Amino acid sequence: MPKALNILKGDKGLWIVCILLSIISLVAVFSASGLTANTHSSTPMRFFVKHLVFVVAAYVIAIGVSFVNYRKLSKWSLWLLLAVLVLLVYVAMSHTRWIKLPLIGRFQPSELAKVLVVMVTARQLALQKDEVDDPSVFKRVSLTVCAVAGVVLFDNFSMAALVFITCFTLMYFGGVNRKWWLRVMLACLLLVGGGLGYFATHEGVEVGRSTTWVHRIDTWMHPNPNELSQENIARMAIASGGLTGNGVGSTVHARLMTEAHNDFIFAIIIEEMGAWFGILIFVLYSILFMRCIRTARNCRGRFGSLMVLGLGILIYYQALVNMCVAVGALPVTGQTLPLISYGGTAYLCMGIIIGAIQSVARDNTRKAQQQTAAAGQQSYIETPGEADFGEQTLSENQNTVQS
Repeated sequence: MPKALNILKGDKGLWIVCILLSIISLVAVFSASGLTANTHSSTPMRFFVKHLVFVVAAYVIAIGVSFVNYRKLSKWSLWLLLAVLVLLVYVAMSHTRWIKLPLIGRFQPSELAKVLVVMVTARQLALQKDEVDDPSVFKRVSLTVCAVAGVVLFDNFSMAALVFITCFTLMYFGGVNRKWWLRVMLACLLLVGGGLGYFATHEGVEVGRSTTWVHRIDTWMHPNPNELSQENIARMAIASGGLTGNGVGSTVHARLMTEAHNDFIFAIIIEEMGAWFGILIFVLYSILFMRCIRTARNCRGRFGSLMVLGLGILIYYQALVNMCVAVGALPVTGQTLPLISYGGTAYLCMGIIIGAIQSVARDNTRKAQQQTAAAGQQSYIETPGEADFGEQTLSENQNTVQS
């Protein structure tokens, strides 16, 4: 067993947190998938097995990516994002969110796009480190983010918002021009608010899924307690669970919800395990985020540091959004709970995220060991070809990444 754990290179604490969340996921999905399984002429056990396959596949991906030199992800992410953008345009024109693939089933390109755009944003900020405060750099980086978010927007508003907010948070900590940052943020808030207000007052006008967006916000602001909606059932599940919960497998409300295993799984967990367990899950996500910050700080290069920070922000924001929806603090978004909701494209992409973060953590550990071994020397000499963005000149960075 100890030898098997040796393949989990990088931050051991982060691996432990992720595995704990996945164990919670396996129990919760099996318990909450009853109605959905019946709807699809299946059984909870079959749903559980399918989910288990996705979980195992995600960790295989994570372990594989963790052994990749994370600097290679910079160049790969750019080309992969361009390919995914083509798929996003295709699904937008097809008025759907998925592409059917062998083995995987329904593949959602936007899930992969949100990971890649964070990496590309980190790449751009790293390459332009010496001019990052220049407004022209901000314009170039924000153009990439807005292009991806704009394509996703028509069919998945919450995903587009998550991509935009995550990348702009990363840009803020990446040192972009703060005045331009604030101006664009305010402009986007006004644009989104004005657009939603327009769609709400013009019923005959619809762009993308604007009717759904307006309906969700209206339902959240003016809830009907007598309606048997997913939101109301989720709140009843939380109220039923109380502080200590009703016991694992005792859920009643999951049998009334089609998305109990997915969007509203947090409510079912509280129903069965209680509010204290919901707080524990929040603490686990907070620990995961803090480990990401620790890894980012220990990284010697700018790209690795920004990539880990951005991916950590992405996980944390998405988790907060899902939990807020479950307790009624936000309107329904359709965002899953990372590492806990039912598997699929989202879970496989989480494998990529974990692997990328662990790749940086593994590199940090290796360099720390080299520095310790070289403690008797006057200076630490970087191995040729290992320097990251931030440890080279801008022209050298461009030659390394773009060659």
